[in-house]
Amino acid sequence: MKSKYGVTFLVLAALISVGTAIAHMSCLFFGPECFSAQMAPVQIIESARNGTWLAPIGTIFVSVIFSVVGLYALSGAGMIRKLPLLRLGIYTIAALCIIRGVLPLQLWIRHPDMVNSVVFYTGMIWLVTGLLFLFGYLLVRKSACCEVKRHP
Repeated sequence: MKSKYGVTFLVLAALISVGTAIAHMSCLFFGPECFSAQMAPVQIIESARNGTWLAPIGTIFVSVIFSVVGLYALSGAGMIRKLPLLRLGIYTIAALCIIRGVLPLQLWIRHPDMVNSVVFYTGMIWLVTGLLFLFGYLLVRKSACCEVKRHP
């Protein structure tokens, strides 16, 4: 039963990661306004306006990273083959997502006027995603460990 929850958590984390990759890639089609709406750095928005390579190359690079993060979630769930350094990868991704989620939260607590609702809710989504990675993988590993002990 714990394995089902773990797999569900990791699949949700994969969906969030891949969805983020797709959202980033959409800016290549929707242009500078999309980059601006997604709060891209000014240099990226300017690159999109001027038609230089920084915006598309950066967007593709970031989207590939989010896609790989999604693949690690699916690998941790056992839905695709085991990726290299899976345990280290999952725990690193979980830590980075949790940190990404906690940063706007702590800023909101200390200086609420400096955090708009988009930044706050995006942070909360990444905090939850990090927890999905962490607890999902822990549950899958615990379940796998218990099954090995039951069936020698």
